Amino acid sequence: MNIVFMGTPAFAVPSLEMLIEEGYNIVGVVTQPDRPQGRKKVLMPTPVKEVALKHGLPVLQPQRMRSPEAIAEVAALKPDLIITAAYGQIIPKDILDLPRLGCINVHGSLLPKYRGGAPIQRAIINGETETGITIMYMAEGLDTGDMITRTVVPIEDEDTSGTMFEKLSYAGAELLKATLPDLIAGRVTRTPQDDSEATYAKNLTREDEKIDWSKTSRDIYNQVRGLVPFSGGFTLWEGEVFKVWAVKKPGTYTPAASSEVPGTVLSLTDQGIEVKSGDGSVWLTKVQPAGKKVMDAEQFIRGTSMKKGTVLT
Repeated sequence: MNIVFMGTPAFAVPSLEMLIEEGYNIVGVVTQPDRPQGRKKVLMPTPVKEVALKHGLPVLQPQRMRSPEAIAEVAALKPDLIITAAYGQIIPKDILDLPRLGCINVHGSLLPKYRGGAPIQRAIINGETETGITIMYMAEGLDTGDMITRTVVPIEDEDTSGTMFEKLSYAGAELLKATLPDLIAGRVTRTPQDDSEATYAKNLTREDEKIDWSKTSRDIYNQVRGLVPFSGGFTLWEGEVFKVWAVKKPGTYTPAASSEVPGTVLSLTDQGIEVKSGDGSVWLTKVQPAGKKVMDAEQFIRGTSMKKGTVLT
Protein backbone atom coordinates (compact mmCIF):
# COMPACT_ATOMS: atom_id res chain seq x y z
CA MET A 1 0.00 0.00 0.00
CA ASN A 2 1.37 3.40 -1.01
CA ILE A 3 1.18 6.16 1.60
CA VAL A 4 1.90 9.83 0.96
CA PHE A 5 2.56 11.86 4.11
CA MET A 6 1.99 15.62 4.14
CA GLY A 7 3.23 17.73 7.05
CA THR A 8 5.56 20.59 7.92
CA PRO A 9 6.34 21.53 11.57
CA ALA A 10 7.62 19.56 14.53
CA PHE A 11 4.00 18.70 15.41
CA ALA A 12 3.91 16.33 12.40
CA VAL A 13 7.24 14.62 13.08
CA PRO A 14 6.09 11.94 15.58
CA SER A 15 3.36 10.80 13.16
CA LEU A 16 5.87 10.45 10.33
CA GLU A 17 8.38 8.66 12.56
CA MET A 18 5.66 6.26 13.73
CA LEU A 19 4.80 5.35 10.12
CA ILE A 20 8.47 4.70 9.42
CA GLU A 21 8.94 2.59 12.57
CA GLU A 22 5.81 0.53 11.82
CA GLY A 23 7.12 -0.27 8.36
CA TYR A 24 4.46 1.44 6.27
CA ASN A 25 5.36 2.01 2.63
CA ILE A 26 5.82 5.79 2.41
CA VAL A 27 6.25 6.62 -1.27
CA GLY A 28 6.56 10.37 -0.79
CA VAL A 29 6.61 13.17 1.77
CA VAL A 30 5.11 16.55 0.91
CA THR A 31 6.14 19.55 2.99
CA GLN A 32 6.35 23.32 2.72
CA PRO A 33 9.27 24.95 0.87
CA ASP A 34 12.43 25.77 2.82
CA ARG A 35 12.15 29.19 4.48
CA PRO A 36 14.79 31.75 5.55
CA GLN A 37 15.22 31.85 9.32
CA GLY A 38 17.11 33.93 11.87
CA ARG A 39 18.80 37.27 11.46
CA LYS A 40 21.00 35.97 8.66
CA LYS A 41 17.97 34.58 6.81
CA VAL A 42 19.55 31.17 6.33
CA LEU A 43 17.39 28.84 4.23
CA MET A 44 16.26 26.03 6.53
CA PRO A 45 14.40 22.78 5.80
CA THR A 46 11.16 21.99 7.62
CA PRO A 47 11.33 19.51 10.54
CA VAL A 48 9.37 16.99 8.45
CA LYS A 49 11.82 17.32 5.54
CA GLU A 50 14.76 16.68 7.86
CA VAL A 51 13.22 13.40 9.07
CA ALA A 52 12.26 12.35 5.53
CA LEU A 53 15.76 12.92 4.17
CA LYS A 54 17.31 11.11 7.15
CA HIS A 55 15.32 8.02 6.16
CA GLY A 56 15.87 8.39 2.41
CA LEU A 57 12.25 9.23 1.57
CA PRO A 58 11.37 11.23 -1.56
CA VAL A 59 10.43 14.84 -0.70
CA LEU A 60 8.15 17.20 -2.63
CA GLN A 61 8.00 20.91 -1.75
CA PRO A 62 5.49 22.65 -4.01
CA GLN A 63 4.97 26.38 -3.59
CA ARG A 64 1.27 25.90 -4.31
CA MET A 65 -0.46 22.57 -3.73
CA ARG A 66 -3.22 23.69 -6.09
CA SER A 67 -0.88 24.05 -9.07
CA PRO A 68 -1.27 21.50 -11.89
CA GLU A 69 2.40 20.56 -11.50
CA ALA A 70 2.01 19.78 -7.78
CA ILE A 71 -1.13 17.73 -8.37
CA ALA A 72 0.61 15.77 -11.12
CA GLU A 73 3.62 15.06 -8.87
CA VAL A 74 1.43 13.64 -6.11
CA ALA A 75 -0.71 11.67 -8.60
CA ALA A 76 2.46 10.08 -10.01
CA LEU A 77 3.11 8.51 -6.59
CA LYS A 78 -0.14 6.51 -6.95
CA PRO A 79 -1.17 6.91 -3.30
CA ASP A 80 -3.63 4.47 -1.73
CA LEU A 81 -3.82 6.70 1.36
CA ILE A 82 -2.76 10.29 2.09
CA ILE A 83 -2.07 11.29 5.70
CA THR A 84 -1.70 14.96 6.64
CA ALA A 85 -0.61 16.61 9.88
CA ALA A 86 -0.24 20.40 10.02
CA TYR A 87 0.78 20.61 6.38
CA GLY A 88 -0.07 24.29 6.09
CA GLN A 89 -1.86 24.53 2.75
CA ILE A 90 -5.40 23.73 1.65
CA ILE A 91 -5.51 20.38 -0.14
CA PRO A 92 -7.43 20.67 -3.45
CA LYS A 93 -10.19 18.26 -4.43
CA ASP A 94 -8.00 16.83 -7.22
CA ILE A 95 -5.66 15.55 -4.50
CA LEU A 96 -8.44 14.46 -2.13
CA ASP A 97 -9.92 12.27 -4.87
CA LEU A 98 -6.65 10.42 -5.62
CA PRO A 99 -6.31 7.69 -2.95
CA ARG A 100 -8.74 4.77 -2.79
CA LEU A 101 -8.67 4.86 1.04
CA GLY A 102 -9.09 8.62 1.14
CA CYS A 103 -7.17 11.43 2.79
CA ILE A 104 -7.05 11.63 6.57
CA ASN A 105 -5.85 14.41 8.84
CA VAL A 106 -4.35 14.44 12.33
CA HIS A 107 -5.97 17.58 13.78
CA GLY A 108 -5.00 19.21 17.09
CA SER A 109 -8.44 19.70 18.64
CA LEU A 110 -11.61 17.88 19.61
CA LEU A 111 -13.63 18.59 16.50
CA PRO A 112 -15.96 20.25 15.72
CA LYS A 113 -14.45 22.70 18.22
CA TYR A 114 -11.46 24.70 17.01
CA ARG A 115 -11.48 24.06 13.31
CA GLY A 116 -8.76 26.03 11.56
CA GLY A 117 -5.08 26.85 11.68
CA ALA A 118 -4.43 27.72 15.36
CA PRO A 119 -6.47 25.25 17.44
CA ILE A 120 -3.88 24.70 20.16
CA GLN A 121 -3.09 28.37 20.76
CA ARG A 122 -6.76 29.40 20.71
CA ALA A 123 -7.76 26.68 23.17
CA ILE A 124 -5.19 27.91 25.70
CA ILE A 125 -5.99 31.60 25.15
CA ASN A 126 -9.68 30.82 25.69
CA GLY A 127 -8.94 29.09 28.99
CA GLU A 128 -9.91 25.56 27.96
CA THR A 129 -8.95 22.81 30.40
CA GLU A 130 -8.79 20.07 27.78
CA THR A 131 -8.23 19.60 24.09
CA GLY A 132 -7.15 16.59 22.06
CA ILE A 133 -6.58 14.98 18.70
CA THR A 134 -9.18 14.13 16.09
CA ILE A 135 -8.35 11.90 13.14
CA MET A 136 -10.77 12.74 10.36
CA TYR A 137 -11.41 12.21 6.69
CA MET A 138 -10.54 15.35 4.78
CA ALA A 139 -13.21 17.24 2.85
CA GLU A 140 -13.23 20.45 0.84
CA GLY A 141 -14.38 22.54 3.81
CA LEU A 142 -12.07 23.74 6.59
CA ASP A 143 -11.73 20.73 8.93
CA THR A 144 -15.33 19.71 8.22
CA GLY A 145 -14.81 16.05 7.27
CA ASP A 146 -16.21 13.01 9.04
CA MET A 147 -14.44 12.03 12.25
CA ILE A 148 -12.83 8.62 12.70
CA THR A 149 -11.23 8.60 16.18
CA ARG A 150 -10.53 11.08 18.96
CA THR A 151 -8.46 11.26 22.14
CA VAL A 152 -8.64 13.81 24.97
CA VAL A 153 -5.52 15.56 26.31
CA PRO A 154 -5.81 17.76 29.45
CA ILE A 155 -4.46 21.33 29.42
CA GLU A 156 -2.72 21.91 32.73
CA ASP A 157 -2.54 25.39 34.26
CA GLU A 158 1.20 25.62 33.60
CA ASP A 159 0.98 24.48 29.98
CA THR A 160 1.95 26.79 27.14
CA SER A 161 1.37 26.37 23.44
CA GLY A 162 4.86 24.91 23.28
CA THR A 163 4.21 22.16 25.83
CA MET A 164 0.80 21.38 24.34
CA PHE A 165 2.18 21.14 20.80
CA GLU A 166 4.60 18.50 22.06
CA LYS A 167 1.98 16.57 24.05
CA LEU A 168 -0.49 16.61 21.16
CA SER A 169 2.12 15.65 18.58
CA TYR A 170 2.81 12.40 20.44
CA ALA A 171 -0.88 11.84 21.19
CA GLY A 172 -1.56 12.25 17.46
CA ALA A 173 1.07 9.67 16.53
CA GLU A 174 -0.32 7.15 19.04
CA LEU A 175 -3.90 7.67 17.87
CA LEU A 176 -2.85 7.35 14.24
CA LYS A 177 -0.99 4.12 15.05
CA ALA A 178 -4.11 2.69 16.70
CA THR A 179 -6.45 3.86 13.94
CA LEU A 180 -4.63 2.79 10.78
CA PRO A 181 -5.10 -1.00 10.98
CA ASP A 182 -8.89 -0.66 11.24
CA LEU A 183 -8.99 2.05 8.59
CA ILE A 184 -7.02 -0.07 6.12
CA ALA A 185 -9.24 -3.07 6.86
CA GLY A 186 -12.40 -1.00 6.34
CA ARG A 187 -13.56 -1.37 9.94
CA VAL A 188 -13.78 2.31 10.96
CA THR A 189 -17.00 4.26 11.48
CA ARG A 190 -17.40 7.69 9.94
CA THR A 191 -19.02 10.16 12.35
CA PRO A 192 -20.28 13.39 10.76
CA GLN A 193 -19.49 16.57 12.66
CA ASP A 194 -22.29 18.59 14.24
CA ASP A 195 -21.83 21.94 12.52
CA SER A 196 -23.98 23.67 15.16
CA GLU A 197 -21.21 22.99 17.70
CA ALA A 198 -18.36 24.17 15.46
CA THR A 199 -15.96 26.90 16.54
CA TYR A 200 -13.09 28.33 14.52
CA ALA A 201 -9.46 28.84 15.45
CA LYS A 202 -8.25 31.51 13.05
CA ASN A 203 -4.52 31.99 12.57
CA LEU A 204 -3.13 34.45 15.08
CA THR A 205 -2.52 38.06 14.09
CA ARG A 206 -0.50 40.86 15.63
CA GLU A 207 -3.67 42.12 17.28
CA ASP A 208 -4.00 38.81 19.16
CA GLU A 209 -0.60 39.47 20.74
CA LYS A 210 -1.53 42.92 22.13
CA ILE A 211 -2.31 42.79 25.85
CA ASP A 212 -5.51 44.49 26.97
CA TRP A 213 -4.80 45.36 30.60
CA SER A 214 -8.51 45.92 31.32
CA LYS A 215 -9.04 42.16 31.06
CA THR A 216 -8.88 39.88 34.08
CA SER A 217 -5.57 38.57 35.41
CA ARG A 218 -6.59 35.05 34.35
CA ASP A 219 -7.36 36.21 30.78
CA ILE A 220 -3.96 37.92 30.51
CA TYR A 221 -2.21 34.84 31.92
CA ASN A 222 -3.99 32.60 29.39
CA GLN A 223 -3.20 34.96 26.53
CA VAL A 224 0.54 35.04 27.24
CA ARG A 225 0.94 31.28 27.75
CA GLY A 226 -1.10 30.69 24.59
CA LEU A 227 1.42 32.76 22.64
CA VAL A 228 4.57 31.19 24.12
CA PRO A 229 7.04 30.19 22.71
CA PHE A 230 6.08 31.57 19.30
CA SER A 231 5.58 35.31 19.75
CA GLY A 232 4.74 36.24 23.33
CA GLY A 233 2.36 39.05 24.20
CA PHE A 234 3.23 42.70 23.94
CA THR A 235 2.34 46.13 25.25
CA LEU A 236 3.75 49.58 24.60
CA TRP A 237 6.17 51.33 26.92
CA GLU A 238 7.27 54.85 25.98
CA GLY A 239 5.93 54.23 22.49
CA GLU A 240 8.01 51.10 21.88
CA VAL A 241 7.08 47.42 21.89
CA PHE A 242 7.61 45.77 25.27
CA LYS A 243 7.15 42.01 25.04
CA VAL A 244 5.85 39.80 27.81
CA TRP A 245 6.98 36.17 27.81
CA ALA A 246 5.80 34.95 31.22
CA VAL A 247 3.21 35.95 33.81
CA LYS A 248 2.84 34.55 37.33
CA LYS A 249 -0.17 32.24 37.60
CA PRO A 250 -3.19 33.91 39.23
CA GLY A 251 -3.99 32.36 42.58
CA THR A 252 -0.33 32.17 43.63
CA TYR A 253 -0.45 35.72 45.03
CA THR A 254 -2.96 38.27 46.34
CA PRO A 255 -3.92 40.73 43.57
CA ALA A 256 -3.37 44.35 44.52
CA ALA A 257 -6.42 46.56 45.02
CA SER A 258 -5.83 49.87 43.29
CA SER A 259 -7.72 52.76 41.78
CA GLU A 260 -5.09 53.21 39.07
CA VAL A 261 -6.01 52.72 35.41
CA PRO A 262 -5.35 49.23 33.96
CA GLY A 263 -1.79 49.00 32.65
CA THR A 264 -0.29 51.05 35.50
CA VAL A 265 2.89 49.65 37.04
CA LEU A 266 2.08 49.18 40.74
CA SER A 267 5.44 47.86 41.93
CA LEU A 268 8.82 46.57 40.75
CA THR A 269 10.40 43.97 43.04
CA ASP A 270 12.51 40.83 42.88
CA GLN A 271 9.18 39.04 42.24
CA GLY A 272 8.69 40.88 38.95
CA ILE A 273 6.67 43.79 37.60
CA GLU A 274 3.19 44.18 39.09
CA VAL A 275 0.74 45.73 36.63
CA LYS A 276 -2.87 46.79 37.22
CA SER A 277 -5.38 44.53 35.49
CA GLY A 278 -9.15 44.66 35.17
CA ASP A 279 -9.72 42.71 38.39
CA GLY A 280 -6.60 43.41 40.42
CA SER A 281 -3.06 42.93 39.19
CA VAL A 282 -0.71 40.59 37.31
CA TRP A 283 2.99 39.92 37.81
CA LEU A 284 5.23 39.93 34.73
CA THR A 285 8.16 37.59 35.31
CA LYS A 286 9.88 37.41 31.91
CA VAL A 287 10.04 40.39 29.52
CA GLN A 288 11.82 41.75 26.47
CA PRO A 289 12.33 45.49 25.96
CA ALA A 290 12.65 46.78 22.39
CA GLY A 291 16.01 45.86 20.89
CA LYS A 292 16.98 43.60 23.82
CA LYS A 293 17.00 39.88 24.52
CA VAL A 294 14.41 38.07 26.61
CA MET A 295 15.25 38.42 30.31
CA ASP A 296 13.86 37.71 33.76
CA ALA A 297 11.94 40.68 35.11
CA GLU A 298 14.34 40.85 38.06
CA GLN A 299 17.26 41.40 35.66
CA PHE A 300 15.27 44.01 33.72
CA ILE A 301 14.38 45.93 36.87
CA ARG A 302 18.05 46.30 37.91
CA GLY A 303 18.83 48.48 34.90
CA THR A 304 15.55 50.10 33.91
CA SER A 305 14.07 53.57 34.02
CA MET A 306 10.57 52.07 34.39
CA LYS A 307 9.10 53.07 37.72
CA LYS A 308 5.98 52.81 39.82
CA GLY A 309 3.18 54.75 38.15
CA THR A 310 4.38 54.07 34.59
CA VAL A 311 1.43 53.27 32.34
CA LEU A 312 1.78 50.46 29.79
CA THR A 313 -0.63 50.83 26.86
